[in-house]
Amino acid sequence: MEKLAGWIKNANYTVVMTGAGMSTESGLPDFRSNKGIWKDRDPIALASTEALQNNRKAFFSFYQSRIKALEEVKPNNGHYALADWEHRGLLQSLITQNVDGLHSKAGSKNMAELHGSIAALRCHNCGYKLSSEAYLENKTTCPECGGFFRPNVVLFGEMLPEKAILFAEQETAKADLFIVLGSSLSVAPASAFPAEAKENGAKLVIINKTTTELDDHADLVIQEHSISEALEETNKFL
Repeated sequence: MEKLAGWIKNANYTVVMTGAGMSTESGLPDFRSNKGIWKDRDPIALASTEALQNNRKAFFSFYQSRIKALEEVKPNNGHYALADWEHRGLLQSLITQNVDGLHSKAGSKNMAELHGSIAALRCHNCGYKLSSEAYLENKTTCPECGGFFRPNVVLFGEMLPEKAILFAEQETAKADLFIVLGSSLSVAPASAFPAEAKENGAKLVIINKTTTELDDHADLVIQEHSISEALEETNKFL
């Protein structure tokens, strides 16, 4: 952690990318583990463009339950540490694969949410937005055009938002220190960003409970500590 702190202090441009492991420490399930969201569930039947068009009752019920569950979830110390680093000028930007909005709740500002945010709904027809709390009030109809409200997240069958991808690509190109937190680096295109940063000459740090395909190329790999523990320990040297 002392080594990592030294790299952070000496870096000109630090970028962090977070995955599901960042949120599991707040009590949220991941997606594909034995206890994950998709255990015994078909994501295509619940969270796809097909479900949005043809099975709206199941689609709405699934996302209503997710939004309700998120009401009880708070950012963990790792989320707050990253927001603090940004505030102190130690972290320049954040790329996240998570849709739970916990980074925003913790105070992070300069970031790309690659898969959108479940904190908001948008009309599938006209794009009108409102808070996801409307789902908890069983509101699904847009007051502007009568269209259907859906979570502002990327569904199975949809492309990632161009603006978020462009932001991530530009930030990756600037990084001389790239830190991965809680991602198995198995889902494209997010998995490409740390590899690109490393190819551009950045130091690569991976903090994850399990091995990743980039471990052998990383300058520092930490598996024995949770993300929160690792960041809190690093903070002692900053």
